[in-house]
Amino acid sequence: MPSPTPARADSELRDVNRRFYDALWTDARLIEPERFNTWPLVQSLLAPAQRRLEVAPGLRPRLPIEDTQFIDISAPALAKLCARGGSATRGSITALPYGNAVFDLICAFDVIEHVDDDERALAELSRVASPGAALITSVPLHPAQWTGFDDFVGHRRRYEPTELMAKLARHGFAVERSAVFGMQPKSSRLIDLGMWFLIHRRARAIWLYNRVLMPLGARFQKPLALAEGLIETADAGEVLLLCRRRSG
Repeated sequence: MPSPTPARADSELRDVNRRFYDALWTDARLIEPERFNTWPLVQSLLAPAQRRLEVAPGLRPRLPIEDTQFIDISAPALAKLCARGGSATRGSITALPYGNAVFDLICAFDVIEHVDDDERALAELSRVASPGAALITSVPLHPAQWTGFDDFVGHRRRYEPTELMAKLARHGFAVERSAVFGMQPKSSRLIDLGMWFLIHRRARAIWLYNRVLMPLGARFQKPLALAEGLIETADAGEVLLLCRRRSG
C-alpha cells in the first residue's frame, strides 16, 4: 500500500484530533484564564490596543476571552468561547486564516506536537506575528519518554530540546524565558489506568476528567518557575516557552 501523502496524513490526523476533542469539550465547562498558573505571565504581557490570538485553546483559554481571536478545530469549544464573548474561528494551525504580522501576543499550548507538519505550523505562527510579538507555547520533551498516552491523544512527536530551539530560531523566534509545564502524572501505572478508562469507559473517563481531575489540577497548580532562556530540561517532560518574534 502506498504511503499517505503529507496532505492526506495531516487531514486524517485532524479528523482523529477533532473526534477526540469534540467528545472532550461537548459536556465540559469553560475554565477562565485567571485560574491557570499562566495568568501572571499573560498579565505581564498584556498591553492596550493589543492584537491577540490563541490557537487551539479548547475550553482552557489562557488569554483574556474578550478581544482575543481564537481558532480551534472543535466546534463545541468554539461555540462556548463565542457564548462567553470571544471571537472564534474554526481552522488549523497549519493554515491560519489571517494576514501577515497582525498579532502582538500569540498563545499555542499543546498544539504543535499534534500536527504532521510542525515546520509549517511554526511558519504560520511566525507569519501572523508582528515584529517583536510574544509567543507563549508549550510542547512535550524527550522522545524516550513516549507512552501510549501520546499515541492516544494524537501526538506526532516529543521534542529534543536542541531540535526545538533550532526549529524556533529557524522561524524567527528567540526564547526569552521558560519553565517546567504540564500536569501529566509521572507514574506509568496511573497513565496506564487512565488509558484503560479512555479506551473501555470513554464517556466516564471524559466526565471524570472534566468534572474532577481538571478542576483539581487547576486548583493545585504550582506557580510557574520561569527562568531566563531555556531551563535545564533533563527532568522536564513538558516545557513552556516565552518567545519573541525577531524583527526582519
